[in-house]
Amino acid sequence: MKEISKSVIKKDHQPKIDGSALYVGDYPQEGMLHGRIVRSPYARARVVEIKPYALPEGYFTVDHRDVPGINEVHIVKDDTPVYAEEIVEYIGDPVLMVVGPDEQEVLRIASEIEVVYEQLPAVLNVRDSETAFFDYNFGKGDPDTAFAEADKVYEEEFETGYQEQAYLEPQGMIATFADSKLSIHGSLQCPYYVHGAIAKALGLTPDRVRVVQDVTGGGFGGKEAYPSILACQVAVAAYRAGGKPVRVIFDRREDMEFTSKRHPSLSTYRVAVKDGRVTAMDIDVIFNAGGYTTLSAVVLQRGIIASPGVYKVENIRVRGRAMKTNTVPTGAYRGFGAPQTFFAVEMMMNHIARDLGEEPLAFKQRHLVKQGDPTSTGGIYHFPVPLPEMIAEVEQMSGYSQKRTEYNAAKPGRYRRGVGIALWFHGAGFTGSGERDHIKAVTRLHKSADGRVEILASQSDIGQGIKTTLCKIVANELNLPLDHVTYNNPDTDRVPDSGPTVASRSLMTVGELLRRAAIRLRSEWKDAEDQTVEERFVEPDFVIPFYIEKFQGDAYPTYAWAVSAVEVEVDTLTGVNKVLGAWASFDVGTPIDYNIVVGQMEGGLLQGLGYASMEQMAADQTGRIRNNSFSDYIIPTSVDVPVLQVKMHVEEYPLGPYGAKGAGELPLVGMPAAYMAAMEQALHQSIQHIPFSAEDALFGTAHE
Repeated sequence: MKEISKSVIKKDHQPKIDGSALYVGDYPQEGMLHGRIVRSPYARARVVEIKPYALPEGYFTVDHRDVPGINEVHIVKDDTPVYAEEIVEYIGDPVLMVVGPDEQEVLRIASEIEVVYEQLPAVLNVRDSETAFFDYNFGKGDPDTAFAEADKVYEEEFETGYQEQAYLEPQGMIATFADSKLSIHGSLQCPYYVHGAIAKALGLTPDRVRVVQDVTGGGFGGKEAYPSILACQVAVAAYRAGGKPVRVIFDRREDMEFTSKRHPSLSTYRVAVKDGRVTAMDIDVIFNAGGYTTLSAVVLQRGIIASPGVYKVENIRVRGRAMKTNTVPTGAYRGFGAPQTFFAVEMMMNHIARDLGEEPLAFKQRHLVKQGDPTSTGGIYHFPVPLPEMIAEVEQMSGYSQKRTEYNAAKPGRYRRGVGIALWFHGAGFTGSGERDHIKAVTRLHKSADGRVEILASQSDIGQGIKTTLCKIVANELNLPLDHVTYNNPDTDRVPDSGPTVASRSLMTVGELLRRAAIRLRSEWKDAEDQTVEERFVEPDFVIPFYIEKFQGDAYPTYAWAVSAVEVEVDTLTGVNKVLGAWASFDVGTPIDYNIVVGQMEGGLLQGLGYASMEQMAADQTGRIRNNSFSDYIIPTSVDVPVLQVKMHVEEYPLGPYGAKGAGELPLVGMPAAYMAAMEQALHQSIQHIPFSAEDALFGTAHE
């Protein structure tokens, strides 16, 4: 283990332990106005009239007519209104906000305001949708010939459901408009995303918008785009409030019902096999985008790029569509489209192997990509692919092969066991040319005269430890004690735009920029003087340019890799199962702080297991999310996986800080496939959907 990997006390440990950390809900409420959003009760409808309502003195409402700029939230394709105008597109679509000094009175007024709607036909099932927000196609080789010459062709459909981010702290913002400037702070991942959205909605120049990240209680992607939506709504209210601050903090039910989830998906795989090898894949992926596009374009892009998995397939045809339905808009969640398609491809490979009479792991190993092979988009795996070594590590930890043989030979009984394995990658950093053409990250270091250094960047610590790891990098290069390097919550008035805290890019990309900046500062160091150095992103020379219109080139500069095995025991009388153990090997390059990375890996594994099993979320026949509390949306805890063992396999990336690659999203991505492979062995059936409930297990065993 490198010296840099040795763990330290996290930078934000003490204020979170002693209670001095200020979350958005902790700010004094004296003089604060409170807001409550009035939402559509219908999945699709025309707003006919907002009935007049006599408001008490000091209370007011805002709607689309009060938006001083453009009534659109800037995300990717700007179709999300700040407040709905004529048509509402899902249950929960914001129509207006009630604002006033007493929170309970605001809630009462919001419940009594009458909005007249004309209900319109709604599309609630993605299978019925005829509107594609995005439709992508790419491929390579000659799939038609490969299918024509195949010994056998397999076709299956795989379905995945919603997943709620379930962060500890719900969405919240506080905004003030004073001296011709809008200032806002709250729980968020991407300060400059919020900054750009407010500037557009309020018609303000960038210098008249200030965004500050408060201490944030988790995000997992749920605070990537949604804070831009809420911030615009609160900013419009603050614009009307005469200089008083306006606060909106969701309760848990509001947060779970109306904020973005992971995209449900339908993936259809046609696979050609000749002489025992996969020769072609024809893949059709459908994501349920909900009522507006939000981040569906980029989520879908990553999902379809990953759709052939970690396998070398010469002939590929891929189509991906994000379809509109009149349900809650879906967005970012850890893994960003890849968990949906990795579940599908891993299960597909399992099923083909079984039909061919081969053990799934052996079948997969014969198809693995290696360094120098082409990617699905015609790029190259430029760096080593350590999957064979990682498989051996998981085998040693879990006893996978021995258990697999034992459970295959076991006689059916009430309690059945199974063990499964999954292999996957996660493209490190932004997809395609996004880093080069759109983000263009800038970082700075400021040295004060006393020799202390402050990091100036827009990365948000949302629990993943970026404050600590970035400070470690800078302190290491400058030979300074760690407490001489500081990193405060980003403030757009003070820090440059180093890009969003998403896509497993922060440490690999921004950390490397800061490392280079620290090297420059070290070479230019002048005692007792203030100094500032700046570093800007430049795309590595080896990268094959990526063209999104063709899906050609290097989608990512490098990849993080993972292998995991899961062992389960199922009670076939009740359908209830328990996870006996989960073992995984992860390659995220050099860990910059070992404990932080292992904690991320363990947490991601649990989220992936929850996604596959207990995290049941559905919309009812009206389109409303039913599971809107932690009483009826259950997430896993440490009790649910009594044995959880993680090993870090290090394959250094030469252009990451000390060899580090992206880490945060990787651990969740393939876990559903490992879990479901174990369930398949235990139940002696093929499984093609997640989450897989106890009722599903009973139904399957009853029909053997």
